[in-house]
Amino acid sequence: MTVLDGARERWVHTGGVELCVAELGDPRQPTVVLVHGYPDSKEVWSEVAARLAGRFHVVLYDVRGHGRSTAPSPLRGGFTLEKLTDDFLAVADAVSPDRPVHLVGHDWGSVQSWEFVTVQRTEGRIASFTSMSGPSLDHFGHWINKRLRRPTPRRVGQLLGQGAKSWYVYLLHTPVLPELAWRGPLGKRWPGILERVEKVPGGDYPTASLPSDAAHGAWLYRDNVRPRLRRPREDAYAHAPVQLITPLGDAFLSERLYDGLELWAPRLTRRTLPAKHWVPRTRPDRLADWITDFVTATEDGRPGAVAKGKYADRFGGQLVLVTGAGNGIGRATAFAFAEAGARVVAVDRDAEAATRTAELSRLIGAPAAWAETVDVSDAQAMEKLTARVAAEYGVVDVLVNNAGIGLSGSFFDTTPQDWQKVLDVNLWGVIHGCRLFGRQMAERGQGGHIVNTASAAAFQPSRALPAYATSKAAVLMLSECLRAELAGRGIGVTAICPGLVNTNITATAHFAGVDATEEKRRQQRTSRLYEMRNYPPEKVADAVLEAVVHNRAVVPVTPEARGAHLMSRFAPRVLRRLARVKPPL
Repeated sequence: MTVLDGARERWVHTGGVELCVAELGDPRQPTVVLVHGYPDSKEVWSEVAARLAGRFHVVLYDVRGHGRSTAPSPLRGGFTLEKLTDDFLAVADAVSPDRPVHLVGHDWGSVQSWEFVTVQRTEGRIASFTSMSGPSLDHFGHWINKRLRRPTPRRVGQLLGQGAKSWYVYLLHTPVLPELAWRGPLGKRWPGILERVEKVPGGDYPTASLPSDAAHGAWLYRDNVRPRLRRPREDAYAHAPVQLITPLGDAFLSERLYDGLELWAPRLTRRTLPAKHWVPRTRPDRLADWITDFVTATEDGRPGAVAKGKYADRFGGQLVLVTGAGNGIGRATAFAFAEAGARVVAVDRDAEAATRTAELSRLIGAPAAWAETVDVSDAQAMEKLTARVAAEYGVVDVLVNNAGIGLSGSFFDTTPQDWQKVLDVNLWGVIHGCRLFGRQMAERGQGGHIVNTASAAAFQPSRALPAYATSKAAVLMLSECLRAELAGRGIGVTAICPGLVNTNITATAHFAGVDATEEKRRQQRTSRLYEMRNYPPEKVADAVLEAVVHNRAVVPVTPEARGAHLMSRFAPRVLRRLARVKPPL
């Protein structure tokens, strides 16, 4: 059984071929047409289609010569972009005769869809276009010509880089050999290659038609690539809003191919995804969310509404959970993700503070934000929170374990109860978050990122912070270990190490070995010192987003944190001497 087994099928006759068309969802809803690439059939979209069918009329069809569609005869000249455009119009007229369709293409499905959305005869038939892993051949031709005419070192490097990534295109132009390979050993080994190299889950894909699909599909390249790259069209402007989704780990296409795309697609929304080429199989949740947002915005007459703030291309629509979000670094981090268009779950033990963060996140730009109350040191409460978040909001894409408490005092003044409290929140709270939410990320198999807030104290010993520094050093090592374990699952792990940041943690920190009056005095004095330093939590939040985007391992944030980190590596004896200095409190 495949996800498409419940689909309604019809056959569309066009240009001497019969196209197999599958439909899911309510035909009264907006129509989304999914176009597959090479060497795929429509089943590559099965996971995405199943997620879209509840909201839209979803249409998939096997490109001529692929899947259950018939092949043209002769094959040579039967796969030109003009004939593929005829096929698309025939399908669109059959499934949505009275309304324009929303077009989505991957790989060669995107290449041909760029033709559909830029030729005059399709104007009015396409409401929006979502492109992934497949550039317009016209745009590509102009991109090459621009770099050949003005060959700066950078442009030459871009040409050589893309030339190396396009090795398979040269092979597909050779006669007979590609067909023999696909109908022989390559066709048999291809599913294993996808699973091993691209991390594509097994199942109903690829289908048994793969060898013939790949053999026929070689003519997509032979009929179109060289003619278009030599003579690219000058009028290849998109007449519909375009959403570009760029997998950052694509082995076949460089990100630089899309430089200057705004010239050709004025109504352009950019998205980036830390994934490899076959995103319809590896990241169906994320694609379905972005397609839904873009189609809905276009239907509402606001196609640019999905682009928000810095890093909107990276975090728009993602689900981000932040603990300790009621104030300080946690609240600033929630706001930064909200401004980037992420959905935010603000978690704090203070229900009122968490609610306020969620409310403000929605005002700042989050399409949705929720407040949750929990004590991160409570294992059972965290288990319930994890289950509730997954059931109501989905699997978290970015987890920020930020909740923490401060504790100062000498080792012998620090009681077992003090140790228990600081380790329960600062360390066990992080362990609970990583274990529970991280497991959901790993089981989903679509990557993600975990950010753990450590501290400069993690690598800077101090006679005044034995318990606090120990808890944060443990968080740092935990993050490093997790990063190694989860790398193979596409999940990044970052330890953020702020220094002196102006938050209220100093006002609530516990000072061991002193009475309540002296503790209050030290809290006030420490707060004044942090206020004089006046390093805002918003800068730490910016560092968090940067760390996720660039998948950084350890991020010392403030200048003093960066200095201490360097000294811990190159001058540890100096740090040990500084640790003996008694703080002036």
